[in-house]
Amino acid sequence: QVQLQESGGGLVQPGGSLRLSCTASNFFYLWYCMAWFRQAPGKEREGVAIIDDAGNATYATSVKDRFTISLDNAKKTLYLQMTSIKPDDTAMYYCAAEGRRWHSPCRDPPYDYNARGQGTQVTVSS
Repeated sequence: QVQLQESGGGLVQPGGSLRLSCTASNFFYLWYCMAWFRQAPGKEREGVAIIDDAGNATYATSVKDRFTISLDNAKKTLYLQMTSIKPDDTAMYYCAAEGRRWHSPCRDPPYDYNARGQGTQVTVSS
């Protein structure tokens, strides 16, 4: 069973930067999708970014040009580099992953992927 563990959350000031990490274990897919989604109190879940094994990435409009998703395949670690952070970015951030069929696109939104982590809290406040 795939296990995902997020880290890197915390308190950050508006305009600041933060990097989230997600380490995968028991992850043996050849073709796969990994993603970040978030949920703020009282709000619905929101897909943040998705990346596939080929490095193709998509972003939510709300984070495009501010966040960057990336993969270190050797370390089986997913990252989310967050810059120009806004108060609206305050949320619990979750990592998600699943296998995909060759040449099939990643499902979007990603919050019902087969594997999901426990989340890491990001709080934006001055």
